[in-house]
Amino acid sequence: MLGGINNGLFLSSFGGFFAVAILSLILRWAFKRGKSVVERTPKVGGEDDYGALVVIASPNNYIEGELLRLKLATAEIKANLAQTKDGPRLYVFERDEKIARAVLKS
Repeated sequence: MLGGINNGLFLSSFGGFFAVAILSLILRWAFKRGKSVVERTPKVGGEDDYGALVVIASPNNYIEGELLRLKLATAEIKANLAQTKDGPRLYVFERDEKIARAVLKS
């Protein structure tokens, strides 16, 4: 006991402040702008908004596009099906474009 103060009670009262401080730091890190670990809602873009990916197919609907993507996946080609402003599009990397087109034709 220091100066009439119960040391255990004194230190445990600060434990809550430390817990809140640590939780606020974690929440600031998790929801920081531009570096968030929480997934953002997807944004629908145009055909040309996907960087290094090239359009190889324009299916009529999303189900048909998923079937084409699975066909490429069985051939071990990485493909991405995205909903664009012009409808669903199937994308692959530029280096896989010729092989992917050949797989889809077969």
